[in-house]
Amino acid sequence: MTTISTPEAVEKQSRAMGAKAFEVGLFDPNAAHGAMLPRVWETGTLLRSISWLRLKNAEGRNIYIRPAGEHSLSLIDDASIQVIERLKSEGFAPAVVLETSPGNFQAWLNHGQILPKPLSTFAARLLASRFGGDLASADWRHYGRLAGFTNRKDKYRKADGTFPFVRLHESTGVVYPKAIAFLAEVKGLYEAERSKIPPLASLQHRRECRSNLRSIEDFRARPIYGGDHTRVDLAYAIYALAHGVPENEARNALASRDLAHKGNRKRQEEYIDRTIKKARGRIGNNCES
Repeated sequence: MTTISTPEAVEKQSRAMGAKAFEVGLFDPNAAHGAMLPRVWETGTLLRSISWLRLKNAEGRNIYIRPAGEHSLSLIDDASIQVIERLKSEGFAPAVVLETSPGNFQAWLNHGQILPKPLSTFAARLLASRFGGDLASADWRHYGRLAGFTNRKDKYRKADGTFPFVRLHESTGVVYPKAIAFLAEVKGLYEAERSKIPPLASLQHRRECRSNLRSIEDFRARPIYGGDHTRVDLAYAIYALAHGVPENEARNALASRDLAHKGNRKRQEEYIDRTIKKARGRIGNNCES
């Protein structure tokens, strides 16, 4: 692919995402608990702020973007080039494709209509499950990378101390061909999921199904997480709580690895608290199918 300038990459990506306004997040991974510096900008302000974003990126912050408010997009994170090609061949051509690190991609899909938050999250989860994306990143308001800036994760640091740029591969902004059919499926599955289990039978249903659930060890073994145990913990917590695993069991699973690097016992408990809280925030009032 031809290398383009940061201003051109930012303009193409933001235009293709098609939102009226964006939430731009500048994340400092070196802060005590990670620190996100948020901004809400229209496209014009975003483009005028590129120099400032470059400065903050050079100082160590990762630069993220997502539409502000409800929107028409779904993000598929941690995708391979094979997943991108499969999306296209099956009628789900992305509106935006980014290479966030060598061989690792993100794709924004345009549904062609704004979705309410619960349905947007349900659609994102269904896409991630169907195409092998990261379920921990599948919700209505997850941040994606902004093209033209460096990915500052330590594991991507090169021998010369530099970091890879997030590269914009495609920015068509198109609505994928199967949008109408897929949204009809999403809405049908969503309504069925909400109504299929009578309240009095819900607890028994969850008990019967729990024997077939994946364990945290299954998540730890998945190559998609690249050994990043923090991501594994969050993905497992979302999965477990959404499938009716009692919170105390989910907490015990998170504590089954050595958390000494998090600090003393209190800090370890705080880490587990934050992970469970994030998981519940991602789940909202919905359950995965």
